[in-house]
Amino acid sequence: MAEKILFVDDDPNILSSFKRTLRKHYDIETAVGPEEGLRAVRDNRSFALIISDLRMPVMDGIQFLSKVRETSPDTVRMILTGNADLQAAMDAVNHGNIFRFLTKPCPPETLILAIQAGLRQYRLVKAERDLLEKTLRGAIQVMADVLSLVNPEAFGRGSRVRRYAVDMGRRLQVQKVWQLETAAMLSQIGCVILPEEALHKIYNGQPLTAQEEQLFSMHPSVGAELIAKIPRLQDVSEIIAYQEKHFDGSGIPINDRRGDAIPMGARILKVVLDFDALETAGLPRAAALLQMKRRSG
Repeated sequence: MAEKILFVDDDPNILSSFKRTLRKHYDIETAVGPEEGLRAVRDNRSFALIISDLRMPVMDGIQFLSKVRETSPDTVRMILTGNADLQAAMDAVNHGNIFRFLTKPCPPETLILAIQAGLRQYRLVKAERDLLEKTLRGAIQVMADVLSLVNPEAFGRGSRVRRYAVDMGRRLQVQKVWQLETAAMLSQIGCVILPEEALHKIYNGQPLTAQEEQLFSMHPSVGAELIAKIPRLQDVSEIIAYQEKHFDGSGIPINDRRGDAIPMGARILKVVLDFDALETAGLPRAAALLQMKRRSG
């Protein structure tokens, strides 16, 4: 499917001329002014390239393309203007991460060359992102598979709390649910340091020896350190590190963070882990929820 290009200008005649000149070569859409342009981006986030006029009412092209960057970071952005000056060019690069700064009147051959360069840049960014995402998914899956082989008890618990955490995250409108899902799935990865019989005791509410207690208290930090080595999982690592932290600031890790300073994902994970522990120990759901409500801190 052809990559879409969006032209944004407050002059409909200029937009019509772009469409006439380029429609045989590219899939062109136009928007009259920045507000219509933002609506087009929100409705269709698949624009490969957006070329905007600089001087427009309500917001200029730099402000417009800065907002585009927030919504559609992969889209390549260009400025086309009849009022070229050094400061405008600097602002475009610094604030809007603009790929090209073109001046009017722009000959068709110059514009086509710039579009070709912009589309090459878009394909490069997309290819790198796809590769990174596939690598990231593969790394997460490998860690989950290793946990399932080394410690099936820990893997089983991660799988159970994953479903609870995702459901709660969606109900609470957490923005990056994938981070919460990954943290829940790998929340027990640090338990590779524990013997399986110790985990069996923990998940069934049985007392631990002093050595087992010490090892278990270390598992969030061990898991967080393992996860932190994977690119783009720093936030997931922090959720795992704080999964046993209490809202009042007690618990591990021992530091001054409390309340809303604790990551939302970690607070959700703490709740679902506690609930899972009570349910696994044999309590009916209603009784487990009642017991959790009575826990201060």
